[in-house]
Amino acid sequence: MTDARLLTKDEITAFRRDGAVVLRQKFSADWLELLRAGINADLRTPTENFTRHTKDPDAPAYLEDFWAWSKIPQFEEFVRNSPCAPIASELLGAAPINLVMDNWFLREAGSPPRPPFHQDLSYFDFEGSMCVLWLPLEPVSKDNGIAFVRGSHLWDKLFMRVRFADGHPSYEPTQVAGRTYHPPPDVNADPGAYDLLQWDMDLGDCIYFDMRTLHGGLSSVTPTETVRRFTLRMTGPDGVIRYRGDWAKEERAQFEAAGYAEGDRIAGPFFPQLWPRAQG
Repeated sequence: MTDARLLTKDEITAFRRDGAVVLRQKFSADWLELLRAGINADLRTPTENFTRHTKDPDAPAYLEDFWAWSKIPQFEEFVRNSPCAPIASELLGAAPINLVMDNWFLREAGSPPRPPFHQDLSYFDFEGSMCVLWLPLEPVSKDNGIAFVRGSHLWDKLFMRVRFADGHPSYEPTQVAGRTYHPPPDVNADPGAYDLLQWDMDLGDCIYFDMRTLHGGLSSVTPTETVRRFTLRMTGPDGVIRYRGDWAKEERAQFEAAGYAEGDRIAGPFFPQLWPRAQG
């Protein structure tokens, strides 16, 4: 592990206080080009997790794939060797850092869907200190990017998983293992009622946010060119498998097939250690 610091104290403080922080010029053009090549490779040979959120096959597409790192060499190179994990270690104040999930999204020009306001933590059977890298592969204006509800990671509140295709909850609000899951607030109905974080971003800029932070798309702007986003979820050493609900059963089945069970640490072959990097 190197002693060189990648972040300032102010950046770390902002992440922990607000639940999201923009970091400028952390990823070189070479890393961005590698991810574009990885998405192209994934489009040619999609994994079993590939999803088309746009249901009309003739309409401009809104596409996604995840847990593709072990199948797409460009993604594996990025997660293992880019600055993504050492930055996560500084933000979380933790080591080791393990990969939870890689993810990418692509919206073709003219695609109307936008991500609904949601909380990543409740989507999956995970628990612990976790952060998410959100890395755009094209420049982003704050009006057409992602908005974050400042401080919502500290509300101690879980929100129902909502579908990206239409923004509706996957299940009715319910209790699971003694925890109540609430419908997410309709931020788009009254954005002025929330303290929102939004940023203009150049190539190489990124956002890191807490897995508990509410975030989504505010803009109704339809993209005039294809836009791509790459995301990574990462955890500190307290990350564990924790049942959240039947809505996560498809993802759970994949790591159960790899030998993981309730209460297991998020580590090992399915969730490799990214930082400190392996020696030799």
